[in-house]
Amino acid sequence: MPFPKQTLETLWAPWRVEYFERDENSTSNFLLQAAQSSDDRAHFIVTRRKHAFLLLNKYPYTTGHLMAVPYRKTAEMSELGDEEVIDLWHLALHAQRLLKAVVHAHGFNLGCNLGTAGGAGIADHLHFHIVPRWENDQNFMPLLTGTRVIPSGLEQLYQALMAYQEKQSS
Repeated sequence: MPFPKQTLETLWAPWRVEYFERDENSTSNFLLQAAQSSDDRAHFIVTRRKHAFLLLNKYPYTTGHLMAVPYRKTAEMSELGDEEVIDLWHLALHAQRLLKAVVHAHGFNLGCNLGTAGGAGIADHLHFHIVPRWENDQNFMPLLTGTRVIPSGLEQLYQALMAYQEKQSS
């Protein structure tokens, strides 16, 4: 195949339009809105604990990108109480178990971007990223085209995570 290609291919990712059309003023509040909502499905909340919750990232780096979030809005890890830390850690462990079973993840990137300088897109409400990874999951798309391919839709993945979680609790 000659490089560069002579034809243009189209990759469809219709859920991404939400990111570009979002109201900039509401972006920093979506975690707080999810925390306060009783409609878990609308916010893709997978699990709730007493002090934190786990949800699908609507703008994922890869399929199955989850986030563990304290209900209380804080930018500083040092401001988290022991119960919040424990719930966040337990949710990260729960996320790994779910993702190993549902998307067959081989490994994970876990992280927390603190502050704008640390890469936080939402600097005032810290959250932990649980990003599944697979052996040889890197391909040429990001390198050559600046495009990341995410092979499953959020609704389909959410249903699969919830079904597995339900099966495990019964």
